[in-house]
Amino acid sequence: MDVRLSAEQEALRDSAAKLVADLGPTSVADLDDRDRVAKLDAAVAGAGWRELRTATDAGGPWASAVDVALVAEELGRGLADTAFLGPSLAAELRRLSGLEASAVPEAVAFAPDLGHPAAIVDRALAVDCAHGDGALAVDCAGCASALVLVPVPEGHGVAEVPVGEALDGVDLTRATATVAGAAVPLGNVTGDDLTRFRAFGLALTCADLVGTMRGAVDLATGYAAARHQYGVPVGSFQAVQHLLADALVAMEGSRSVTLYAAWGVDALAPDDALTAAAVAKAYCARAARTVGETAIQVHGGIGNTWDCLAHVFLRRSLLSCDLFGGVGPSLERVLAARGIGEADGLR
Repeated sequence: MDVRLSAEQEALRDSAAKLVADLGPTSVADLDDRDRVAKLDAAVAGAGWRELRTATDAGGPWASAVDVALVAEELGRGLADTAFLGPSLAAELRRLSGLEASAVPEAVAFAPDLGHPAAIVDRALAVDCAHGDGALAVDCAGCASALVLVPVPEGHGVAEVPVGEALDGVDLTRATATVAGAAVPLGNVTGDDLTRFRAFGLALTCADLVGTMRGAVDLATGYAAARHQYGVPVGSFQAVQHLLADALVAMEGSRSVTLYAAWGVDALAPDDALTAAAVAKAYCARAARTVGETAIQVHGGIGNTWDCLAHVFLRRSLLSCDLFGGVGPSLERVLAARGIGEADGLR
């Protein structure tokens, strides 16, 4: 793996960074600014970032998983409150299952535990496609429908369900909604393609976590430099420096393992790609919560208030931590890949 970014990847990253600098929220109050959100959504749609994993005429994606991860990281860093992860996952699922690209953005629906894409019916699609049973559409702002994975005799079917009522989720920057209505079968995804989809989902959520960690560290560092106590910046206190240094190390380690996982989606064998992505998710999910809590702690008393953006970073990371499985399920995947399971005392 060449860890250096190409000139095109640097330009893509810089474009995403500039967009969130111009149109991303800079305060909690900005989250209620509908005009700003509409401009941000239009800019993301116009850039075509939601279609980066759409199939080319040759069947492969237009862009690598690393490219998508770079955009996801910058959007997470800027708390971009527009759909990206959901439509990107839907585009990947459509490509891997041989479906035509959708003309409108879609989300992906997850089961209530958010560990895996929802299996919303427990029988073959051809028999009876009932509506979702507690499944949730995640990152679905502007999405009329969501894609779900449904168990069928030959593997997993891909079905489309309407997005229903919006819910008050933990994440203030990405919409969550119920799924309502009949599931419409579209096709199947099996074997290596399903494994690659799961690897891509894990890598993409890791990239968002890296972004939220970067944003939280930047916010806390800026506050520590500006906030004075006893006549000096609180950032001059060794205890605060240690907290921020540990947070930076956790973030940089997460970024390294995430880039490898994203590279592996396209470059490694499917099982190896999933293992690499699971390692990244276990690392990033554990680190992101610590970094988010550190940012709140560095802010002191104000960190526990609604008006401080620190909690918005933490809340966004809590959702990404659970999608496709958090620390526990990811570690189980890694151990299972090494042939370690319940027979060896794993519980």
